[in-house]
Amino acid sequence: MLIRCAEIEPGCVIDVRSVQGVVRSFGAALQAEPGEQVIDAGGGALFRGLNDHHIHLFGLAAAQASVCCGPSAVLDREQLEHALATAVAKGGWVRGVGYHESVAGDLDRWKIDVLAPSDVPTRIQHRTGALWMLNSAAIEALDFDRVRLPRGVERRADGEPTGRIYYEDAWLREAMGSSAFPDLADVGRMLATCGVTGVCDATPEKDAHAFEALVQAVDKGALPQRVVAMGGLDAAAPSHDRIETGAVKIMLREPELPEFAALVDTVRRAHQQQRGAAFHCVTRAELVMAAAALAEAGTHAGDRIEHASITPPELLTLLADLGVSVVTQPGFVFERGDGYLVDVAPDDRPWLYRGRGFLEAGVPLGGGTDAPYGDPDPWLAIRAAVSRRTRSGLEIGHNEGLSPERALALFTSQLASPGQPSPRIDVGDEADLCLVDLPWNAFREELSRERITHTIMRGEVTWKRP
Repeated sequence: MLIRCAEIEPGCVIDVRSVQGVVRSFGAALQAEPGEQVIDAGGGALFRGLNDHHIHLFGLAAAQASVCCGPSAVLDREQLEHALATAVAKGGWVRGVGYHESVAGDLDRWKIDVLAPSDVPTRIQHRTGALWMLNSAAIEALDFDRVRLPRGVERRADGEPTGRIYYEDAWLREAMGSSAFPDLADVGRMLATCGVTGVCDATPEKDAHAFEALVQAVDKGALPQRVVAMGGLDAAAPSHDRIETGAVKIMLREPELPEFAALVDTVRRAHQQQRGAAFHCVTRAELVMAAAALAEAGTHAGDRIEHASITPPELLTLLADLGVSVVTQPGFVFERGDGYLVDVAPDDRPWLYRGRGFLEAGVPLGGGTDAPYGDPDPWLAIRAAVSRRTRSGLEIGHNEGLSPERALALFTSQLASPGQPSPRIDVGDEADLCLVDLPWNAFREELSRERITHTIMRGEVTWKRP
């Protein structure tokens, strides 16, 4: 491949040649070789392909075939009723996603019975991904009276299930008899339109079947991205040049934090496997426990904090001292910020999904979308990291804003080491690239996927703008 007149850094426009998926040379007015694909960049910026450092691939694929039940598509009870009434049942079930209490309050089986057709099994996922809410038809379909229910199934004082199920995705999937993984072709295509060439799948429950599904998606071209896949201590990706095993995912949940010695043991066992520990932390208490466990167990280069939703100064200093990386979701400032301004205590709002504070403290910082729990477009997150504006235009943590260059770097840092900056494109690099139709000084004012003309993976075009 020969890319003509590409701006590889501001003001430096040059031809770029890749051979067998690797950047081979730069030059002015390079001559095309026989059989070489030629792309005219027209002076547009060429940079490394984006890496989404925190995403849930199969969850995103399932969400795309689900009905949206929360902001910004659904804002009130009437809109929710309409969405559920017009939803198409697939496999006999209606699957809703993205619900938030601002729409119609806390949901349980009895409230959903009123909102949705009572004869159709319906399950609705909270936008955090932590909770499923089922109607009575769904409970009957799953035969709750005859099966052994796990701890995450909420009950009233009289023992009656409320339809609210916390952190039991694997059990619910098995109870529904859903063993097949959703097709990833639409997800792979959509990510390619955004310039994404690498992803870290942060879903903790991965068995051999999940890894095999990822391999098949990559091999048949449905998923044209590199994949780092998190999982438990027993997770192991098969030998594959585009899929590797990532950190051990540790879900910390403030209502039910683990025994400290057991947590430290898990971290040490992860390190013995030469894997990092990735802690899910959305509250202060969870972040304190993660930091304490790392301080006790010792740290590894792959250790990371996922989300770090609220990081006050004293905890920021602790993370910096530990040398741990953070993967955060600046897109939530835009997507959920108006709700945060209502629900989050004023003293905590400056520390929501921080940007500049982490960097100034020396904490390596990577970016993720958390899709499907966030919008899968990384450019939305990049713009939010710069503006710190909510959907309605209000500002959160204005001191945390980043420059466009640094915001882009959240998603171009190394896939295996989020927050570790990648230098400019150079000879010998794998040709995982994103080309836009504007020079950087103009593109930095837009930061939009609409300007992408080509996404290139190993020197082959995985998406081209029509």
